[in-house]
Amino acid sequence: MKMVRNTRPVGLNEPEVHAMLRVAGESSHGLASRNYAIVQLFIQAGLRVSEVSELRISDVVAHERSGVVRIRQGKGMKAREIPLNATARRALRLYLETRGEHKPDDAFFISDRGGPMPTRTIQSVISQLAKRAKITRVKVSAHTLRHTFALNYLRQNPGKLVELSQLLGHESLDTTAIYTRPSSEELAEDLERSRLNVYG
Repeated sequence: MKMVRNTRPVGLNEPEVHAMLRVAGESSHGLASRNYAIVQLFIQAGLRVSEVSELRISDVVAHERSGVVRIRQGKGMKAREIPLNATARRALRLYLETRGEHKPDDAFFISDRGGPMPTRTIQSVISQLAKRAKITRVKVSAHTLRHTFALNYLRQNPGKLVELSQLLGHESLDTTAIYTRPSSEELAEDLERSRLNVYG
């Protein structure tokens, strides 16, 4: 039997996001712009790690004033387009400038060995960045960054579940609704208050 999560997923708070981006931008061996772009893409567009790994150069359109990232095959083999905000576009353009010559069908993110970045490598990069950023409140994975995007989107666009569901590539609105549930901290505070009210 599948357990249903009854509290919303945990994302990064603003200082943690800034810390992740700072250490990503300080990465050595010429990997700073790549790592920075990866973190921004998760946080600003909410992609799955497999989708980031499978991106091709032609899937990303990052102009000065507009841009999208095209997911050819998301979960359930569904394609979708996610608009890119100015922050994400800038990070992706800066990374591409470091790539030198590339063809439309080349992998968008390449490992330090020059081949496409497997999901395992991306996960490892995120974990190492979180460690260097000294984030201990939550265990950070690529999925944590996807949660961060979703929670932030709903904070800024209350009630827009259908739109968020589309952006995340969810097949069911029920899956997206998890982001509207109370956090475990909120539940604990509610229970604490009710105990105080009863027993004074």
